[in-house]
Amino acid sequence: MPRVPEDHDSHWEVVFSTNLLYKAEIIKGMLEEEGIQCVLINKQDSSYIAFGEIDLLVPREEVLNSKQIMERAAGDE
Repeated sequence: MPRVPEDHDSHWEVVFSTNLLYKAEIIKGMLEEEGIQCVLINKQDSSYIAFGEIDLLVPREEVLNSKQIMERAAGDE
């Protein structure tokens, strides 16, 4: 699994945010099946998970492709 470097803002971009871990994991798996590296950043409060978001990041050059894949998947529902 790729690690997001300290300066992740310059190379990685958030393409999806949610407060539901399972949704983030599903989308992460979907993008990885398409060969796109993904990283989840869990910013939820550890004592009360209703607060905070889980961000899904991809390399900046994969943002457009990732969004297209997510839109196609949403259209299939």
